[in-house]
Amino acid sequence: MKEAKIKVLARPKLKRPILIEGLPGLGLVGKIAIDHLIRSLKAKKFAELYSPHFPPIVIIMPDGSVRMIKNEFYYAKMRGKARDLILLTGDHQGLTVESFYEHAGKIIDFAKRYRTSLVITLGGLGTKKIVQRPNVFGAASSSGLVKKYQKYNIKFDRTGTQITGAAGLLLGLGKLKGIDGLCLMGETHGNYVDPNAAKAVLKVLEKILNIKLTYKELDSQSKQMKEMFKKLREIQKAPQKTETGKPLDLSYIR
Repeated sequence: MKEAKIKVLARPKLKRPILIEGLPGLGLVGKIAIDHLIRSLKAKKFAELYSPHFPPIVIIMPDGSVRMIKNEFYYAKMRGKARDLILLTGDHQGLTVESFYEHAGKIIDFAKRYRTSLVITLGGLGTKKIVQRPNVFGAASSSGLVKKYQKYNIKFDRTGTQITGAAGLLLGLGKLKGIDGLCLMGETHGNYVDPNAAKAVLKVLEKILNIKLTYKELDSQSKQMKEMFKKLREIQKAPQKTETGKPLDLSYIR
């Protein structure tokens, strides 16, 4: 394999679908959000992207077999809505600058086959702070789209901020190929898995898509993370000492 390939598993008929991306990134915000959306909408897989630019590993499955690293395309038929959805999740993004461009280009071209005219990317915005009620920051491929989506309580005030990886490139390359783009970024520390920020992003997406989701699973994960943070703070505050009697350095804990 010399370049990324998209393996088509089915050819669903979709109504001008919106492409929504959530590949691994800061705090796994986009990944957690898109996987929750896939489960909630009972979306069906219809294509897979394989690439020689993914890490050289395979994943062991529950039955002992292995599978390749990949990205996956799901579709959700939205009854009563004007548009269906294509949902993009995956194990990894690329390892090189060139692979980011190659993957994003192939993803955009694949979405255009289904007359996609809007891509929404999901991710995290690292702030090095742990907050209980994360803000959702945004960026769009035009000032007109910014005005259109401001009513959803998205903060479009991060002038100069760089959006790396698929979350940014799908907007940029999509714009060059006639596809509108919106990026939703949940405020996150950046060093921790953050289901709370993923929920904040999904809350905004709910309003944009006019759908209703439940969050029992994400709330449970958020509770576990809060308990972990509490224990780490207690460990860091405790006067721990080494066998020599010197204070124990816990600054490495993340």
